[in-house]
This record gives sequence, structure tokens and C-alpha cells, in this order.
Amino acid sequence: MQTEGKSWNRAIKDGFPVGNRRRFLKGAVGTTGAVAALAAVGSIGGAPYIGSAKAETTTWKIQTSWPGGIGLQIFKEWCGSIVEKTGGELAFQPFGAKDVVGDFQLFDAVKNGVLQAMNPFTIYWAGRMPASVFLTSYPLGPRNPHEWDVFYYGLGGLEIARELFAKQRMHYVGPIHHGPNIIHSKVPIRSIEDFAGRKMRLPGGMVAEVFQAAGAKTTLLPGSEIFPALEKGVIDVADYVGPAVNYALGFHQVTRFISMGPPGFMSLYQPVDLMDLTVGNDAWNALSPQMQQFVDMEVHVYSDMHHAAIQKADQEAWGKFDEAGTIVTRLSEDDVEKFIRIAIPRWFVWANKDKDAARVFKIQLDYMMSGSLGYVTKDMIQGQQLKWT
Repeated sequence: MQTEGKSWNRAIKDGFPVGNRRRFLKGAVGTTGAVAALAAVGSIGGAPYIGSAKAETTTWKIQTSWPGGIGLQIFKEWCGSIVEKTGGELAFQPFGAKDVVGDFQLFDAVKNGVLQAMNPFTIYWAGRMPASVFLTSYPLGPRNPHEWDVFYYGLGGLEIARELFAKQRMHYVGPIHHGPNIIHSKVPIRSIEDFAGRKMRLPGGMVAEVFQAAGAKTTLLPGSEIFPALEKGVIDVADYVGPAVNYALGFHQVTRFISMGPPGFMSLYQPVDLMDLTVGNDAWNALSPQMQQFVDMEVHVYSDMHHAAIQKADQEAWGKFDEAGTIVTRLSEDDVEKFIRIAIPRWFVWANKDKDAARVFKIQLDYMMSGSLGYVTKDMIQGQQLKWT
């Protein structure tokens, strides 16, 4: 990864002479201009260098929810590239999960200035902000990364997310893809009925409620606490992210099985688990408009890099699980239908928690019912209503 990190920085430098790059980005105002600037630089490795003559470096302390593995590695390498890309004007100081505060304390840490920014799993804020359930994937909702890009960058999702976080004195920069979540267990899970009675770690919110309806006894734990909970028998089933990170965290040492959806459908409940970059208002407003635009572009590009690098590492991790004797089991299409029947009523329960949740969900529901996707039909939501439309 270090070699790749260097190539990203070289690609940034090779597009234009420094002065021309600066003048070029200055003229790129608005979304269209930003995309044009990025395309002209000709690199997907990061946004262009836009350093100014500013003498002092502004440093942001940023904590991620990644406790280790390829996710934390990529995050730290990305943070380390920012100071060079900005000519020393902005630097990101990275921290792993729990390095400064606990995962579930990140929201307050950024809001109160203990950290300048966070890179969390967005679903962690379901209890504080019901709409956040719909800012990342949920059971049987939008199922592919590009569908979430359409929501955020085409259907107004980004503007709504920023509006919601602004109420909390924070600026939501953008979503960051990483991939599907999978389930590790000490016993085989081959059908929805096999979850009944199992002590299961889940991220909370709607996801937990769906599995509770299937009979699981759920508990909420951050990623860093899953291994010891499995090792001690506090839980016997755990959802977390993808194969590469989970192997690095040692899940193969304390479980024997991985449960997934039918072929081509890795995860029924979180097929596109989104993270994000969110910044405290004071830190964000202290940046120049040009530097704010740089961070916007950089996060969008980092999402692509982050997603692809983790998927590559996942392919390598499957062989390691095989060598460790891990057995992969898959749910059936019948299980998909059962999960849908459980999930849809809970979509509406969460959407009806407040006006913001309803507003976000309505955009996604219309998209899922459109000719583009067709995941949901009128018959499937018969009897369900939104309080706010």
C-alpha cells in the first residue's frame, strides 16, 4: 500500500505545474467545476494539490471507527497524504477506533471540539438522529454502491445530510463506501430460522430490530469489542464488515462459520455499509472556500479508493479463511422473501420517527419503486403509511 500511496501523490503532481493547477482549481466553482477540475487532473487517487502561501499548517485530529486491518491502514495512508496535496496548508492527524474516545462518543467529541473530524459508520447515530438509519444501507433497501451515489449526488441526499448535521453544529462532507457486512458464527446459519435464540452482535437501529423479529437476542457493540465478546461466549454470532478486516481482527480464531446471502448477494441487511467524513463547524468554517472544495473532492475520491482497496483485500482474505477451516454458508432466495416481509414494516416505523427520516426514506422508496430498480411494488407496501409526505 505504501507504493500505491506514493503513486497517488505522483499522479496529483504530474497533471499541471503547481501555479497552473492552483489557478485552474480557483476557476472551478460549483459541482460542475469541481468535477471538471478533477477530471482534468486525470487522477482518481486524490484531488489536486491546491496549497497556498499560508505559512502555518492547520491540523485536524480525525478518529475513524476502524479498529485495525486494511480499513485502518488505508485511512492512515490517506490522512498522511493530505499535507503534501495541500502544500502544507492542511494536515489530517489520524486516530484509530478508541484512540481518543470510544466509538459511540465520536459524535459528541466532534460536536464539542475534542476532535475536529470523524470517520464513523453512519448507522451508529440511529438513536440520536433517526434519519441516519437511511443515510447508510438498511435491510433489503438500496443494494449497490452506485445506488447510494445516485441518492447522495443525484437525488438530494447530500444536501439533506448536511442540513441534518448542521443542526448538530457539524458539517457532513460526504459518504465513504467500504462494502457489505458479513456474519460470523460459532454454529452454522443456513436459514432465517437458525437465528432464533442466538446471542448476536449488531450495530443497533433497524438492523437489530429485523434480527430480533427473526428471534435473535441482539446486543450493541463497537467493532473493537467483538472479538473478546465472541471469545468469552458473551455472543455466539456477530455481524461486522468484510472478510479482510474481520480476518485481521481474528474472527476466524473464535468462530467457525460465515453466513451470507444467496450468490451475488453478500449481505441482506447491510449490502453497502457506508461510513462518512463529518467535521465540526468551527474547523470547517476556518477553511477557505478553495480548501473546503478540495476536501469535498478528496472525500468523494477517497470513497472510491477505499472501496476498491478493501474489495481487493477481501478477495485475498477468502483464501485465508479457507485455510483456517472456516465454512461459508448461504441463505436462500426464500430467506430473502422472509426478510423482506420482516423489513418493510420496520422501514416505515423508522421513517415515521420524525419528519427528516420520512423525507429521506421517501426519496429512496420512490427510487426503489421506480423502473430503474423495482425492488419494491405497491403490493409489498400495502397498508403501510408515512405520517409526513
